[in-house]
Amino acid sequence: MNIWIKNPLAILAENAGGGIVVSGSRIVELVPAGRAPVTGVDETFDASRHAIIPGLINTHHHFFQTLCRAHPVARDKELFPWLQALYPIWSRLDRDMFRVGARLAFAELLLSGCTTAMDHNYMTYEGLEDATDIEVQEAQALGVRATVTRGSLSLSKKDGAIPDDHIVQDDDTILADSERVLKRYHDTSDGAMIQIALAPCAPFNVSRNVMRESATLAETHDCRLHTHLAETVDEEAFCIETFGYRPIDWLEDCNWLQPRVWLAHGIHFTCEDCEKLGKHGVGVCHCPTSNAVLASGFCKTLDLEAAGSPVGLGVDGSASNDSSNLMEEVRHALMVNRLGYNSAERITHRDALRWATTGSARCLGRSDIGEIAVGKQADLAMFTLDEMRFSGNHDPIAALVHCGANRADRVMVAGNWRVMDGHVIGLDVSKLIADHSAAAKRFS
Repeated sequence: MNIWIKNPLAILAENAGGGIVVSGSRIVELVPAGRAPVTGVDETFDASRHAIIPGLINTHHHFFQTLCRAHPVARDKELFPWLQALYPIWSRLDRDMFRVGARLAFAELLLSGCTTAMDHNYMTYEGLEDATDIEVQEAQALGVRATVTRGSLSLSKKDGAIPDDHIVQDDDTILADSERVLKRYHDTSDGAMIQIALAPCAPFNVSRNVMRESATLAETHDCRLHTHLAETVDEEAFCIETFGYRPIDWLEDCNWLQPRVWLAHGIHFTCEDCEKLGKHGVGVCHCPTSNAVLASGFCKTLDLEAAGSPVGLGVDGSASNDSSNLMEEVRHALMVNRLGYNSAERITHRDALRWATTGSARCLGRSDIGEIAVGKQADLAMFTLDEMRFSGNHDPIAALVHCGANRADRVMVAGNWRVMDGHVIGLDVSKLIADHSAAAKRFS
């Protein structure tokens, strides 16, 4: 079926004022303003109330953390004390809690205009061995495109690390399950709905053996690699004290200084570090809200891009962001970077949208998503601007960012409507909230 999404109020694409034509999962035609499609169409959708942007792409999250938003034991703390407060709580996570946390995170992201959701889950242990499988199932049920990571923790309190002993796994278990989920779910084809990445958690809670062997598996199975790096000064001090070198040197020692890798946060990089990362094509996911909440610092986004690193955007965990809204993250990225670079000219709304679309796609190693163009996947986020916050705007695309759009009216993933009239298709939201809230009370 060919669908003409006709005459949008505005669209983030060149020469597409008359809309776009979608056939199957792909965009097959951009229609200039005042023209009709050359392609035959079976159905027309009047988009005259909608500002259309590419579906947003999230490149860092922790879905299970939706169960502990604004938790009193963790509020107003920096990263290491925050982790020390929350790991004992997270260690009580079970399969049912994990599933409902993932479902809510996927739904929340979809409603914000996110069409490709990534999760960095490292809570995989006895009783929750199938965490990766659960997330794949939930993504498939909602029809969202997903990069699900097989994360890991291998160092615990007995090793001088922070996680409780029972939530870590030994290296052999981690690597065997990593290979299992890659063989079962990882799809490298154009237009893939599910991809797997390997994501040992961070320098202070995984072994170098897991890092190195994960890099070998990634080469064998053609997948991406992800970890936290250079998020805080505490992490840098830990690496110097434990390994005798800084976090970026740890990355190189683990064979992770390569284009398959994208990092979360990347705050405490020097200008020389940025040049080194760019030279090797290492991506960085910028998490402005979480960085601000935890007072972690400022990511050198423009320096990284100038050096050649892909820069994407992520909401990070809902225990440090307290939201899974990627459209809100776009606005925060604009504001934080204007402060960080002391400039209202160098950072625009288009930069922030680029990080959340083409930049994030590059971090995930994908060229088939992230923009509205012929041949790309039909992943679209469509917003109406009939609320008071948008009244008086003179540029609908800019208004989405500057005026604070936060809920999409329609979302299309691979040519299928997944959100209509502001509701996730087929999802009982009231039941989901009730179930999720009940599960969250177990973390009280």
